[in-house]
Amino acid sequence: MATSVENRQFPRLEPGMNGVVRSFKSGSNHRSDSPVQGCNFPSSPEMKFPKKQNVMEEDSSSDDDEENENHYKDLIRRGNNELEPSILDPRDEATADSWIERNPSMVRLTGKHPFNSEPPLARLMHHGFITPVPLHYVRNHGTVPKATWENWTVEVTGLVKRPAKFTMPQLVNVFSSREFPVTLICAGNRRKEQNMVKKTIGFNWGAAGTSTSVWRGVPLRALLKRCGILSRKKGALNVCFEGAEDLPGGGGSKYGTSLRKEIAMDPSRDIILAYMQNGERLTPDHGFPVRVIIPGFIGGRMVKWLKRIVVTTQESDNYYHFKDNKVLPSHVDAELANAEAWWYKPEHIINELNINSVITTPCHEEILPINSYTNERPYTLKGYAYSGGGKKVTRVEVTLDGGETWHVCTLDHQEKPTKYGKYWCWCFWSLDVEVLNLLGAKEVAVRAWDETHNTQPEKLIWNIMGMMNNCWFRVKTNVCKPHRGEIGIVFEHPTQPGNQSGGWMAKERHLETTEANQTLKKSVSSPFMNTTSKTYSMSEVKKHNSPQSAWIVVHGHIYDCTRFVNDHPGGADSILINAGTDCTEEFEAIHSDKAQKMLEGYRIGELVTSGYASDSSTSSPNNSVHGASNISQLSTIKEITPFTRPVALVPREKIPCKLIEKTSISHDVRRFRFALPSEEQVLGLPVGKHIFVCAVIDDKLCMRAYTPSSSIDEVGYFDLVVKIYFKNVHPRFPNGGLMSQFLDSLEVGSFIDVKGPLGHIEYTGRGNFLVQGKPKFARKLAMIAGGSGITPIYQVLQAILKDPEDDTEMYVVYANRTEDDILLREELDGWAKKFDRLKVWYVVEKGKEGWEYSEGFITETILREHIPQGSDDTLALACGPPPMIKFAVQPNLEKINYDVKDSLLLF
Repeated sequence: MATSVENRQFPRLEPGMNGVVRSFKSGSNHRSDSPVQGCNFPSSPEMKFPKKQNVMEEDSSSDDDEENENHYKDLIRRGNNELEPSILDPRDEATADSWIERNPSMVRLTGKHPFNSEPPLARLMHHGFITPVPLHYVRNHGTVPKATWENWTVEVTGLVKRPAKFTMPQLVNVFSSREFPVTLICAGNRRKEQNMVKKTIGFNWGAAGTSTSVWRGVPLRALLKRCGILSRKKGALNVCFEGAEDLPGGGGSKYGTSLRKEIAMDPSRDIILAYMQNGERLTPDHGFPVRVIIPGFIGGRMVKWLKRIVVTTQESDNYYHFKDNKVLPSHVDAELANAEAWWYKPEHIINELNINSVITTPCHEEILPINSYTNERPYTLKGYAYSGGGKKVTRVEVTLDGGETWHVCTLDHQEKPTKYGKYWCWCFWSLDVEVLNLLGAKEVAVRAWDETHNTQPEKLIWNIMGMMNNCWFRVKTNVCKPHRGEIGIVFEHPTQPGNQSGGWMAKERHLETTEANQTLKKSVSSPFMNTTSKTYSMSEVKKHNSPQSAWIVVHGHIYDCTRFVNDHPGGADSILINAGTDCTEEFEAIHSDKAQKMLEGYRIGELVTSGYASDSSTSSPNNSVHGASNISQLSTIKEITPFTRPVALVPREKIPCKLIEKTSISHDVRRFRFALPSEEQVLGLPVGKHIFVCAVIDDKLCMRAYTPSSSIDEVGYFDLVVKIYFKNVHPRFPNGGLMSQFLDSLEVGSFIDVKGPLGHIEYTGRGNFLVQGKPKFARKLAMIAGGSGITPIYQVLQAILKDPEDDTEMYVVYANRTEDDILLREELDGWAKKFDRLKVWYVVEKGKEGWEYSEGFITETILREHIPQGSDDTLALACGPPPMIKFAVQPNLEKINYDVKDSLLLF
């Protein structure tokens, strides 16, 4: 077999192999034929390219090469045949990715959207060297772009002699292609272990943030040479890549990063612009129609949905190039990183992968029975290892005694080195150990070495991004109780990915290692009974969803918050909205470390996983049964509400709402109109309460409370008036407001999740309030607001003024930094002119010429002049920044006879 000099030992995958390449249908992402086999695409009419030249060929074929080729084909075919079909996952409904088919077994790490996922570890290892595309880990920062092969172009510009735009047919037809296997690894692989020590700013990757595919594409250096990349003397020092997706980071940007020119042009690096994966066109989640593949680098450098390549002097100035993929010193937290500009120090950037290894067999919670049968034969430990920069993994060692002695493992490298001696893929290791030696071990730990004699550190080294975690991978062992005369060894991995419960690190973190118990899974060699203790099923938790009994689940632990319901500073609704549910993401999104420590006093037990289903006896390495843990889900009971129309809000559930209109009121104020799930619904928000708007921003769930400006009886939609806090405007808040910038970046047609009602104050009409469920009454209301705190005040005003029989008097004092910052002023002034029972007074730090209201800050004098004195029939309502409440509102109200403990209601 003759191959081009440019090609490695792995010839291209043949398209006709049944089960490897499926036919390409119009509108899909599958290809009908291999471009190398003579499928001719028309060239773009505006560009002329020479035909693909015949490169001098050499006879590099051998029986081994043909054997490797067939081996990869067989692996891909077998993997595809064993997969269940991908589906339109119900979890993607009402998201911008609802059109994408995905494998339902993928473990979601960031909720519904964006889609960040890894396969179950046992399933990943079952498929071995080549990972089926639907099980390949996915790292998306936002919505997947909808792309077409025919209309896509990649622009090459900047410091090149011949800037150009290449269509996909031109990339395929004009340039020679390369095809070879590469292991991709997310820099956050194993991050959850770091999050168990101290919370990072990243989400919970487990140990399956790695996958291997056969990639085909155009060598990057060939494209840059065709365009005439300039020399270093002329300033060409960096090659920048930019994707197509619109992302919230930095107030709105594309995903981008860069490489040094010498790396981009190094033929030994094998960098390609890939358009095929495992013999088929890329899928949407993996960058269709073209992405960058940089073997030996972290996945974060491999830009998907590639649109632009720009040759520059400076490295990329993209938000994600600086604010992502860094390993900062352990003492640097997020605040210090921003204050001291650690993000911009080049020595902390991550490019090449580090050495790493993981134990995959035994799997988490596997039981190895100890009996005459198992004692007669060794137990085989297994796992994977990888290193970066093309360095070969040369040794893997296992210790059963905490590092006192080490056992060298057998290595299985299923690739041959490149002609430059590079290794781009993971390898597998195995070690036979005597069962009695396992019985005497407290843990099993693994470490790997590469050809430069780098190895893994014993202890975890924490960093704020939780990246490049490569400490020894430790599996704990425990002896389980006897059954029918048997005892068994229970193996426990450090963590489970995402928000799944389990793992010895979680137990240590929650300080109940002696009493915590978990569901034990069977080993194939002998039936072994499951045991449970102080555990509850999800169906049991769901029953405790009332003020009389409020349970929540956080990280697999169950907490009885009933006695804290009435003491929560955000009101009882803050707990009841999550009662009976797993609210791990919501809790972490809005609570401090102090709140998490407080929570420990309410813990009553652990969540038991149910629905264990075993695989076939060939489902994993070592022929162990690695069952998937499935939490049995029950529908949340929808509470009866006083609204006569159907209500959209469902307690304890998120509802998707579509952005149907966005209006700019000023340079930094927007009115967003969101459609409810049904045109017949009202939102169902009581007056005085608010909703949570939920979104995943920079890989973390972000939740912010908003009060709609639309009235409670609007049908089919609700409005939010939002001030956008842009980055680099206020020196104290250089990053601006995460949620407001995210909302501002939304396009019409996008979805958000909304949850509610929430809040401890409800206005029931005609001067009557319910505060923490207790009634209060007032004939006069002093209403003090600061900035965006006007929205709940506005909601109460609106309800009172819409009721002609509500004669409550209202006195509004509204403070802002400038006159331009006043929200809803037109509506407020209009109501004040129309209704005698409403008085409105404004306070700004410095007014413009002709300003007829107060300047400075809220003072005793201003309040005396513009709100009534404190009395039995007067209540004060306030919403604004905490310093305003603490230093201006509360002390000055006391001076004019208000009992702030009883007569001041804080939203």
